Amino acid sequence: MTREECEALDAADPLRHFRDEFALPDGVIYLVGNSLGAMPKAVTQRVATAVNDEWANRLVGGWNSARWYNQPTDLGDRIAPLIGAGPGEVIVGDSTSVAIYKAMAAAVRLQPGRRVILSDLANFPTDRYIVEGLVKGLGGDYRIRDIGDLDSALGDDVAAVLLSQVDYRTGARRDMAAVTARVHAAGALMVWDLCHSVGAFPIEVGEADFALGCTYKFLNGGPGSPAFLYAAPRHHESAENILSGWYSHADPFAFETAYRPADGIRRFAVSTPHVLSGIALSAALDMWERVDLHEVRAKSVALTSLFIDLVESSCGRDLTLASPAASGERGSQVSFLHDNGYPVMRALIDRGVHGDYRAPKLLRFGFAPLYLRYVDVYDAAATLAEVLGKELWRDERYAERLAVT
Repeated sequence: MTREECEALDAADPLRHFRDEFALPDGVIYLVGNSLGAMPKAVTQRVATAVNDEWANRLVGGWNSARWYNQPTDLGDRIAPLIGAGPGEVIVGDSTSVAIYKAMAAAVRLQPGRRVILSDLANFPTDRYIVEGLVKGLGGDYRIRDIGDLDSALGDDVAAVLLSQVDYRTGARRDMAAVTARVHAAGALMVWDLCHSVGAFPIEVGEADFALGCTYKFLNGGPGSPAFLYAAPRHHESAENILSGWYSHADPFAFETAYRPADGIRRFAVSTPHVLSGIALSAALDMWERVDLHEVRAKSVALTSLFIDLVESSCGRDLTLASPAASGERGSQVSFLHDNGYPVMRALIDRGVHGDYRAPKLLRFGFAPLYLRYVDVYDAAATLAEVLGKELWRDERYAERLAVT
């Protein structure tokens, strides 16, 4: 495909007007949507209003008049449609790591007599680390089993399964409905990590027991924006939140000496919400309420397929595709392997193409359809070909490891 053909695709793109709603630096092709999404321009004014009016003028009254107190459930109801959930089924707050702990602890405690948690060694490390910590906290004979082959790993000793819908390294996508059905058939509960899928394509949480995810990737909520947690309504009155903080109490301002859980999804709150981060996320969700996720998915498939074709035709000898070749089997990212992946990525970033690196040798590119253009993909592939063809990555400054890769 030529650059002119890419320009024609951009002109016909039904999502093209959303690009103008983002603050994007000149000269940057931003392919890091799966680590930190670009900032919606509306965030600036929304946060300024919160600081200069809601905080500065209303002071503590903002908890009532600006609905700060209700933020966890208000935001949860706005995220719910993005994952195929309903009102009162999602709560926002804390971090992804905390959400994993809450969901997995609740799932395991709903399964007395079962002592095995299935997890995937390929999950994002925090998923695995949190489960390890949970097992230590539970004590007794609880243990973790690597998922390997799901059907072989499942048994009558498995309490819960934790999986990512989209692999953070390769972008490989699992069939949520099929996997959930297999887990339930074995008598276990299913917990999904949606960090790399929410905002990238339509999600139907379906029969899953719990699900969780972050909001700073494809949802553009900002650095450190709060996570969300979904609990199936059938578990609302029986599941326990092991992190029984004051915000999940049935009557937080009664200041009772004993804990009583709130009804419904509120019982999965923990502590005071991070209000300013939630307000930034709210501004992003204003935009997402106008987005057709099916159009997002169609463009994602087109962008990722184009990138693979361009890269493989121009520098296929230097790179190995790590993502599924079939578009239906991947999320909204493309990963390639290179033995010197870190300096290659540093050289790319220096030339305005921002991706990220994952050890030991993965070049990872995230495609956010709301602001990424077809010409951006064309130019990014051309820059990658130049960096590899001229071996620009060999510059010694690119070998220095930065704290965040």
